[in-house]
Amino acid sequence: MGKLSRRADEIRPSPTIGMNMRAEELRRSGRDVIPLSLGEPDFHTPENVKAAGIAAIQKDFTKYTATEGYRALREALAAKLKKDNGLNFTWDQIVVSTSAKIVIYSAFLSILDQGDEVIIPAPFWVSYPDLVGLAGGVPKIVPCSDQANFKLTADQLQKAITPKTKALVFNSPNNPSGAIYTASEIKELAAVLAKHPDIWVVTDELYEHIVYDNHKANSFASIATEMADRVITINGFSKGYVMTGWRLGFVAADKRVIKPMADFISQMQGSPSSISQAAALEALTGDQSFMAKNRTTFQARRDLVVEQANRIKGLSALRPSGSFYAYINCDGWIGKTTAEGRLLATDLDVAEGLLMEASVAIVPGTVFGLSPYFRISYSLEVNLIKEAMRRIAEFADGLR
Repeated sequence: MGKLSRRADEIRPSPTIGMNMRAEELRRSGRDVIPLSLGEPDFHTPENVKAAGIAAIQKDFTKYTATEGYRALREALAAKLKKDNGLNFTWDQIVVSTSAKIVIYSAFLSILDQGDEVIIPAPFWVSYPDLVGLAGGVPKIVPCSDQANFKLTADQLQKAITPKTKALVFNSPNNPSGAIYTASEIKELAAVLAKHPDIWVVTDELYEHIVYDNHKANSFASIATEMADRVITINGFSKGYVMTGWRLGFVAADKRVIKPMADFISQMQGSPSSISQAAALEALTGDQSFMAKNRTTFQARRDLVVEQANRIKGLSALRPSGSFYAYINCDGWIGKTTAEGRLLATDLDVAEGLLMEASVAIVPGTVFGLSPYFRISYSLEVNLIKEAMRRIAEFADGLR
């Protein structure tokens, strides 16, 4: 039998997807599991966007497009980036791909050599370290606790930089914490990076449209204009535009890096779906009133989750400024035993206990690089959220 690569032995599946699969298996077996582990909006793609996809099929817009994406869509993205983000890009500085994950990976492939370090503030989206590793880089995790509102400080960034540092991953609004960096906080980070002209910034701005309390999701490059040529701005249609299953992400960057990124993407996947691109063009240029409605719904759910979590003994939660997640501190549960005799030594044990004893699926903080916490998604109907929080409170009452 042939021998597998070292890479094949080391790669792991996405832990958030893994938790969702476990919850789904239990539900199929008859368990009433409430999935607070979901990473997608529970709303449906807007009708006008769906209609544009259907029309593309009916008009036979079903062939390959350019590898970098349909030009009309890239032009619309340039207009969107100018209007929404204050960024000046031409259409040929933008690449469209099947998912932001592929785009992020192509960025690392384009800027990293073997052994290069990438600074990743924790908590982080679970795929960052693995994608860095697949590209030959070394993830350098910097913990950012709730005392710092889960945000990287300029002092932390300065201390994390070494001669091997090649990039910083910047995710705002953040998954899993919902933290948003202010313009002044971005400027402080940029002031540190100004002393290190070889360091790239790879941004993940997927949750830009899901923000609350008059917060603004600032694009790094729009604030740190003096270093915009080394910022790789990545976004997608899955969250704010409610198009998770359409699988479409995009990137805008300086031409010297966008060219190799496009080349890597062309080898890994070819062109993105023509039908998805037609729908995305409508999402950018058509009615977007759904975004405000979705934000209002999410904000009410956020307030409910945070209020309920802070009433549960042993838990505490900050109020997220964006995304549809709450990152809950469960330090008060660690070291305790559940009603069924499980020792909660880590937040992994907390996740297992909640799943098996309370029939609630959450994601442990360990997979996001910061413990002891767990992530709750409030992308569910209010009645389900209320029932889930009731079960979590009952679980807490049984700890000893």
